[in-house]
Amino acid sequence: MTGPVEIQAEEELYRGFLGLKRYRLRHRLFAGGTSPPLVRERVESYRAASVLLYDPVADQVVLIEQFRIGALEAGEGAWLLEVIGGIVDDDEPAEEVARREALEEAGCRILELLPICRFYVSPGYSSEQISLFCGRVDAASAGGIHGLEEEGEDIRVVVLPAEAALAELDGGRANSTSIVIALQWLALKRRWLRREWGVREGNGTVDG
Repeated sequence: MTGPVEIQAEEELYRGFLGLKRYRLRHRLFAGGTSPPLVRERVESYRAASVLLYDPVADQVVLIEQFRIGALEAGEGAWLLEVIGGIVDDDEPAEEVARREALEEAGCRILELLPICRFYVSPGYSSEQISLFCGRVDAASAGGIHGLEEEGEDIRVVVLPAEAALAELDGGRANSTSIVIALQWLALKRRWLRREWGVREGNGTVDG
């Protein structure tokens, strides 16, 4: 082996919105040496950007609700509460995707944007990776039903007080990866974030 992973063979099994490939490979072992040949299938997914929309003055969170095929067996639970998100095309900056999707899915213009993290959704079988942000918005502009008809989108905007949004982490509707990470980050960073974005404690106004 010339590196930590040796790809011996690669076979495309399916190509659609997502792809599926089968790999035959060996990799370096922690104890030294090399693994025997392994066969692994991987869903060839996409890069995406997700953004938690937060109004620091009103102390409100802007979320969306839409149908998700992965939760179909949950009955009514197939309509998930989520943060804004969209696919990153080619070399498009993830920040631009976050700003565009905020307008398309919630009617919100992002005033400031902070990176939270970048993570793999399920690296045991998928290449999907998400860049997660927090965007400052005016929640008064949020509401209604949005989505692109040609993409079959039917998206409802949900505006919640920050405390109510955070409560959804405790056995509530926050039950998918991006929203869980985003709301946990907000729980840790909320007071700092309000100060960073110019909110004075006690009167709810913004400096400048």
